[in-house]
Amino acid sequence: MSDWVLGVIGGSGLYDIPGLSGEWRTIESPWGAPSDQIFDAELDGQRVVFLPRHGRGHRISPSELNSRANIDVLKRAGVTDVLSISAVGSLKQELPPGHFVVVDQFIDRTFALPKSFFGTGLVAHVSVAHPICPRLAALAAQAARRSGADVTEGGTYLVMEGPQFSTLAESNLYRSWGCSVIGMTNMPEAKLAREAELPYASVCMVTDYDCWNEDHAAVEVSAILEVMHANSTKAKAMVAELARALKSVERTPSPIDTCLDFALITAPEARDPALIAKLSAVAGRVL
Repeated sequence: MSDWVLGVIGGSGLYDIPGLSGEWRTIESPWGAPSDQIFDAELDGQRVVFLPRHGRGHRISPSELNSRANIDVLKRAGVTDVLSISAVGSLKQELPPGHFVVVDQFIDRTFALPKSFFGTGLVAHVSVAHPICPRLAALAAQAARRSGADVTEGGTYLVMEGPQFSTLAESNLYRSWGCSVIGMTNMPEAKLAREAELPYASVCMVTDYDCWNEDHAAVEVSAILEVMHANSTKAKAMVAELARALKSVERTPSPIDTCLDFALITAPEARDPALIAKLSAVAGRVL
């Protein structure tokens, strides 16, 4: 078994991979209920922990995801690195439906969900200038190419508040900002992963052109689902390829593993014991 424990947050059928064996486990979180149980599995000797982002059967709306609990239970399960796999709309002509984009930046336009594990009683400021782990992102891009996907490395993911899609004016605004793709789920997820000292990478599967593209019909759920189903085989193959690759790559320490070292601001004597208890998994290393 390698030193990597790969956490995968994605679709509810992503764990249906030939050769994968595992079991569903319930892990309690002080941050509330996660989206689902975790599927704690092994593929060719590599441990992989799956969490269906929207729950099995896609029960949970983007604006109701408990991302704090999701990240917390992955940390409690022993995950070392997190791979996000998500469906997105394209904001660029050269990123057509079916294309995979391994993004390296985000613009966070969400507002409905808590964005931090920290708060009154224990204040912390963590840098997310570079929210994606370049090592994990590069490995994921290589795995996606080996699975047969067309892949673009780098790009900005505009994270909007769902569940509705963009207006035409919004879509054109985000294009003017230079964004590559648009979706609803990677924030505050990526920020919370950083606070939990978990390197995070995001593979985005383009399902449609956002509504800016007048040569294509406005976004329709049926069309998105059709492309999603077509991409699912490649996504599963990518996870399998990445899991196998991790076995031959040494997991050396990452600066992300210790990003809380200088992030805690509240003096020890002023810290809230109840919040400290909730942070036992996320920040236990420094508390």
